[in-house]
Amino acid sequence: MVVERARGESQSMSGSLQSLCWGSSACGGIVSSYFSGSLVDAYGVRFVFGITALLPLITSAVAVLVKEQPMLPARGKNLPLASLNFIESSKQNITQLWDAVKQPNVLLPTLFIFLWQATPQSDSAMFFFTTNKLGFTPEFLGRVKLVTSVASLLGVGLYNGFLKNVQLQKIFLVTTVIGSSLGMTQVFLVMGLNRKFGISDEWFAIGDSLILTVLGQASFMPVLVLAARLCPEGMEATLFATLMSISNGGSVLGGLIGAGLTQLFGVTKDRFDNLAALIILCNLSSLLPLPLLGLLPRDNHDANKESEDIEMKSN
Repeated sequence: MVVERARGESQSMSGSLQSLCWGSSACGGIVSSYFSGSLVDAYGVRFVFGITALLPLITSAVAVLVKEQPMLPARGKNLPLASLNFIESSKQNITQLWDAVKQPNVLLPTLFIFLWQATPQSDSAMFFFTTNKLGFTPEFLGRVKLVTSVASLLGVGLYNGFLKNVQLQKIFLVTTVIGSSLGMTQVFLVMGLNRKFGISDEWFAIGDSLILTVLGQASFMPVLVLAARLCPEGMEATLFATLMSISNGGSVLGGLIGAGLTQLFGVTKDRFDNLAALIILCNLSSLLPLPLLGLLPRDNHDANKESEDIEMKSN
């Protein structure tokens, strides 16, 4: 629905729509994070899983309030997919999707997004370090999650207030370089250097999560805006879901590579001798996709023109 309303709009308007959507999500995250850790401690894991299973059912009730007009084909075009059998409609869907994705204006930015997300991650190793080595409790981890949810909202506000009119290449370049540099601060926590400056592990972890999440959310917003503006009319849901699946696939690959590096460095849930080196390598690897920034649209005018070209070719 957001993609449909973002089509044909400027990068600024598209950014505002995505900011509204993800800002609302961040507000929901703040509420859930506030209670998550304390509920686990008070009532146990099974009770929390029951709540998380129930809430989506309540949310689904909103679907009855959505009003949509069916998209009818223009004269001379194919019949609506609803009038075709499953195999024929599937073939037509796949053909339309491939016609849209194979266009260089879509394929090249999608390739960059995938590679940008596929860099290795050390999040799992850090989780075991904070829980097993530092002894962070579920209640404290809930507080950290609350801080990151607030940080996500701040990141959306940062993008909507200052970055939505900035060229995509500049946003990716600056946020990636700064994020890689700030990500190195986790080494301080691993080596205990923060305590030498009088900063406890808990406060350092909260501050680190706050800063990195703000930056991460601000850098991910352009991905959503770019994906939304590349979708031709009539293919919004399918193509946007495909682009996001490719992006998520990159994240999964990054996690797998990070897991392989974790094993290679000999980091386990009880052994963290080489964790600092793993963090440094993962953060430096995030800079690798930067030479491919030229694959992204250059400015608003070019992006709008590309979206129109895609629509004409898909029609």
